Amino acid sequence: MYKFLDLTTFSDMTTNDRQAVELFNQTFNEDEVRIVKKNNSLVICLKEINVNSLKDKCSHIDSQTKSQLLGQAVEKIEAVKSYGIKGQKRNYVDYNKERKVKNRRQKEEKRGQYYYTRDNDFTNTVVNTVPDKYLNRIICGDSETILKELPENSIDLVFTSPPYNFGLEYESNEDAHHWERYFDKLFRIFDECIRVLKFGGRIIVNTQPLFSDYIPSHHVISNYFMSKKLIWKGEILWEKNNYNCKYTAWGSWKSPSNPYLKYTWEFLEIFCKGTLKKDGSTKDSDITADEFKNWVVARWSIAPERNMKKFSHPAMFPEELVYRVLKLFSFKNDIVLDPFNGAGTTTFVAKRLERKYVGIDISEEYCLKARKRINSVMF
Repeated sequence: MYKFLDLTTFSDMTTNDRQAVELFNQTFNEDEVRIVKKNNSLVICLKEINVNSLKDKCSHIDSQTKSQLLGQAVEKIEAVKSYGIKGQKRNYVDYNKERKVKNRRQKEEKRGQYYYTRDNDFTNTVVNTVPDKYLNRIICGDSETILKELPENSIDLVFTSPPYNFGLEYESNEDAHHWERYFDKLFRIFDECIRVLKFGGRIIVNTQPLFSDYIPSHHVISNYFMSKKLIWKGEILWEKNNYNCKYTAWGSWKSPSNPYLKYTWEFLEIFCKGTLKKDGSTKDSDITADEFKNWVVARWSIAPERNMKKFSHPAMFPEELVYRVLKLFSFKNDIVLDPFNGAGTTTFVAKRLERKYVGIDISEEYCLKARKRINSVMF
């Protein structure tokens, strides 16, 4: 099965064009793309193709045969905007073949779609303005205290990674709390994040299980947001591919006694306030078709941050992670909050992507570094 695109009439072809078509069909197989004669027309039979490879090979064939026909074929193929992504290839057939569900909305209501959010009190949809002294600022202080000064329903997206509570030193932040105290403090901050979030806004938390103490922090955090009646939108697995992770213990070597599991990934837990649909204008959407189709596949392969020594920070996430989150879940001019801003990766990328931002961190050293990064952004 193919998608068919008319290319030209057969009678208009030159000898060079015929040679180009012959080389084209020798280069690509029937599961990718063909050019065939159909009646008196030349037709592209399109199934799936790596467009970058297509352009390179067609350009080479055209230059070799002195033809321009394949360049026209590439333009025809690139003009097709409906396709799926399969590896590095665009798939043009059966990519959206899904079973249609009749009366979807009624069936969702009947079975209790996100039942755990019933009786929430997210009824206030009036948007408030973030005061100028906080907007596009890096603020040094305790997030729990600072956030109380922000108005409710004023933030579009919260993206953060809470400080890990094992073996990592944070200036001015005692890192030896019992876990109950740690999560109590964290959840008081999250309560303020929920309050300041707009109706339809998103909270996205990057976290990983606390391996050494056997605490599934991604579940603990998710359960907390669900108890606060936020809608679980999904979970992204951030694959770091760091297979050489160092561990202090193997648990039990070559024995089922107590094997120690190694993780090369972290989680992004995604929650929405009140509704899954966020208000915004399409003109303020800056995500491309290919980015969207690739990134909604909820496994992102992104290398860990390599410049942590440069910023003297023990646990930074990479800019690419923030870049994808902001483009997929926010519009330009949205206000992005990171209550654990650290060396300022979230706020740095937010400014680059023309988002407004509020960054809060308890460390004065990190705040200075975050401001320096912000000032380096050029448009």
